[in-house]
Amino acid sequence: MAAMGTVRIERRFRGPPTTGNGGYVAGLVAAALGGSNCTVTLKAPPPLDHDLTLETDGISASLLQDDQIVVTAAKGSVEIDVPPPPTLAEAQDAEPRFSGHSHHIFPGCFVCGPDREAGDGMRIFPGALHDHANRVAATWTPDESVTAEDGLVRPEFLWAALDCPGYFATEDKAGLALLGRMSAVLHRSVHAGEPLIVTGWPIDSEGRKHRVGSALHDKDGQLVAAATATWITLNEAKAA
Repeated sequence: MAAMGTVRIERRFRGPPTTGNGGYVAGLVAAALGGSNCTVTLKAPPPLDHDLTLETDGISASLLQDDQIVVTAAKGSVEIDVPPPPTLAEAQDAEPRFSGHSHHIFPGCFVCGPDREAGDGMRIFPGALHDHANRVAATWTPDESVTAEDGLVRPEFLWAALDCPGYFATEDKAGLALLGRMSAVLHRSVHAGEPLIVTGWPIDSEGRKHRVGSALHDKDGQLVAAATATWITLNEAKAA
């Protein structure tokens, strides 16, 4: 029997100015299915500050605005080939090369927006690594604003951290693009104050669709979470 609840995406968690960050929203719906080993499809821009209906039967879930399906999710094993991570120092070194410091299509994005202040946005700024594999990397130390009462980072914020780094690994091909689908596996819990290495890498591009991978590792290089995603270019023109 399906269960129903109400979800409201706060303005803090925006990606584009008027809609929710895709990774955050995907993780919010995936959380209804345990938060890991899920594939989430965004079918319409998730609106901010509206009461949305979340329906789930434990195997699948849907987020609806009135009668319109905004997001769907399905439980299923997610296996991802994750390349070895850079060191924490190498990830920190990449951050000044983040292209969003000079031009950003959504500078107010909760995850990667340079206009967001510390303690408000996540401020994950993935820049190019010097490994000739088109990978990007950054660091992220979650604070208490993204944790549950037990002090562990809520799954939707781990999904959010896995979102934007994938885009910046394919930004030159994708141009102006939005998240279309995301699959993620969470290998362990994360505490507030724990420094993480964030990476993103391109997989392939075909027309307007761009597949990417992303991962979170701890400071010792142990895998924490990983995702694959498909980004959809909104038009043929590349973002300036």
